[in-house]
Amino acid sequence: MTLRAFLRRAACATTLIIAVPGAAWAQGAATAPAATAGRVQDDDLQAAIAKSNAYTALMNRTLRAIQSWERYGSWVDMKKGPTGKERYIGYGLYSLYDVNSEIKKAEEAMAREPRLPAIDETMGRYIKAYQELAPLITRAERYYDRKDYRDDNLAEGQKLHAAMVPAAKSFLDERAKIDALMRVYKRGLDQRELASVEQREGRSARWQVRNIMINARAVMDLMPSNEQPIVDLKAFNAAIADYAGAVREMDAFKDKEPKGVPMIDSQAGSWLGKLRDFSDKLAKSKGDVRRGAASDANWIVNNYNTMVSLSDSAIRMSR
Repeated sequence: MTLRAFLRRAACATTLIIAVPGAAWAQGAATAPAATAGRVQDDDLQAAIAKSNAYTALMNRTLRAIQSWERYGSWVDMKKGPTGKERYIGYGLYSLYDVNSEIKKAEEAMAREPRLPAIDETMGRYIKAYQELAPLITRAERYYDRKDYRDDNLAEGQKLHAAMVPAAKSFLDERAKIDALMRVYKRGLDQRELASVEQREGRSARWQVRNIMINARAVMDLMPSNEQPIVDLKAFNAAIADYAGAVREMDAFKDKEPKGVPMIDSQAGSWLGKLRDFSDKLAKSKGDVRRGAASDANWIVNNYNTMVSLSDSAIRMSR
C-alpha cells in the first residue's frame, strides 16, 4: 500500500470522546454541597464533550472531500489542469457525503457553552470553506463520471479546475488549523473525563479502557503524514512508553479482577508489540516512513480503528 493510501486511512482514525454519565456512577454518600459541585462539574464536562463530538462528527464526515481532492490530484497536473491526454482521466473524483445534518449540529454547538473563541471561529471558517469547495467537487465528479469532457474539449473541466484549486487550498488550510486546535482540546477533555471516572468508581474497567485509548490516540497524533513523512522519534517513543504504561496498568487490573477488560485487552497488547517493531524500523530509516515502514504503518492504523470500535463496545459491556 502506498503512503498516500495509508494516510487516507490514518485520517479516518479519530476517537470520539465518550460521554460521562452523571450521578449513576456515584459511590457512597456525599454531602449536599459536594454533590451539587460534582453535578456542576459533570454538566460542564458533558457540555464540553457534546461540543467536541459535534465538531468531530463533521470533521470525520467531511474527510470525504479530502479523499476526493486527492483522487483528482492523482491523475491531473495541478499546474496545468486537465488536458484530455491524462491516462487516468476516468478516475474523476469521489462523490461527497451529505453533511447538512453535521453542519447544522456543529453550527448549533458553536453557539453553545463552553465558549471556545479560537476553535469556534476556526470551525466557522472551516464550514464556509467546505461549503465553497463541495459544490465544485460535486460538479466535477458528475462531469468526469458522465464523460462530458468528450463533448466540450475539457472547457468545463478547465473552468472547474481554476475554481477548485484555490477553494481546495482554503479548505485544506482551515482543516489543518481546526485539526491542530481540536487535538489539543481533546487531550484536555480526555484528562478531565478520566479524572471524573476515577473519582466516581476508581480505576475500573471503564477507566482502563479510556486510559488505553487516550494513550493510543497520543501515539496516533505523532504518526507520519504526507506533509511530514519523517517521524519525531524521540516524541514517538515517549508516546509509546506512555502507552506501554497504560497496558501495564490494565494488566495489573486484570490480575485483580477475573473479568479483566473485555474486548480490548489482547488487541491493546498486540498493538503495543507492533508499535515497537514499527519504531525499530523507523530508527533504521531515521524516522522516514517511506523507506520500508509504510506497511507496518497501515497495520497500526487499521488496528487502531479496530480498537476504537472495540473500546466503545467494552465501555458499554462494563456498565
